[in-house]
Amino acid sequence: MLIGLQANEYYLCRMNYLESKTSVILDIFFCMVFMPILVFLGPSYTWMSQWPFFFLLTCVFLYACYFVILYVRVPNLLISKKYWQILGVLFILILLNYLLSLYPLPEMDFVTPVLSQYQTQLRNFGVSVTLWLMFSLVMGYSLSVSFVRELYSQVLLKRQIEAERDKAELAVLKAQISPHFLFNTLNSLYSLVIGTSEKAEEAFVKFTEILRYTYTAVEKETVPVGDEVNNIKNYIDLQKIRLNRHTNVELDCKVDDPHILIPPMIMVTFVENAFKYGSSTSKNCNIKIIIHIKDGKLDFETGNKIMKQADKFRTDVPIGVENCRARLEVLYPDRHSINVKEDDGVYRLNLSIKLR
Repeated sequence: MLIGLQANEYYLCRMNYLESKTSVILDIFFCMVFMPILVFLGPSYTWMSQWPFFFLLTCVFLYACYFVILYVRVPNLLISKKYWQILGVLFILILLNYLLSLYPLPEMDFVTPVLSQYQTQLRNFGVSVTLWLMFSLVMGYSLSVSFVRELYSQVLLKRQIEAERDKAELAVLKAQISPHFLFNTLNSLYSLVIGTSEKAEEAFVKFTEILRYTYTAVEKETVPVGDEVNNIKNYIDLQKIRLNRHTNVELDCKVDDPHILIPPMIMVTFVENAFKYGSSTSKNCNIKIIIHIKDGKLDFETGNKIMKQADKFRTDVPIGVENCRARLEVLYPDRHSINVKEDDGVYRLNLSIKLR
């Protein structure tokens, strides 16, 4: 495991280096090689000597096309099925190229006006064809580079997730206790707790169920959402036993299909944060948790007032959000959203996932 983790880290460093280096090389190649060859193989001398402003305008437009295509990230829009945005960008660029092809070049002077008009039209047609050809070549190169960059990004993101998973597995192995031994020990302790306190018995049972679920779920890629929700309910019940009347917990849970699969432990981190920073034993406070699953879509929300350790909260929680975002980016690309908002000391988190 340790060797594999080191190999993953080396691979990630290598991929990061290659991605940045490749991007720079492709940009330099376009600016310093592709465009100069494209321009100078065309009628550049005529354009530069007779119509310098038109020549400059054409070069600026073609360079702009390249960087606009890279900026809008067409592969991402395709994955997100945002076809109208792609068509909109292409339409604007094509329209601009069309308007550029209508640039009013000076008329040619020949023996007769009719011949002058004919030669001018023929020249304008040649300029227009050349302009469209250059535009097509730049667009083709730009789209190719955009897809290559996105491929690098996706591979790198996948490897980052795998590296994080390997780190987590290594951490578990380092601190692992035999589940069989652990649950036998808990059963022995439970026999000592029986009869001492009703709350203690209930808390012990809830804790054992949470621990058992954590051990079984962490080894799986997905679990039924009903099991995940039950685990969250057990955690909330355990916290209610611990807390006094000052902390009011509202749970709104509606699940139309408990058999839908979901990555384990995807919501419980945010529930833990709500209790860690939003509960109090001396001041009245509210913690609200909403779990709605309808037609294959999960809508999850937590809301709590930041009652303690505000600085630590503003450091730890964003890291947890970003870790969750990175995990979901691999599992549900362009099918999820995480939004956080803090207003007057009240923190709200909204998570939406299209599970199918």
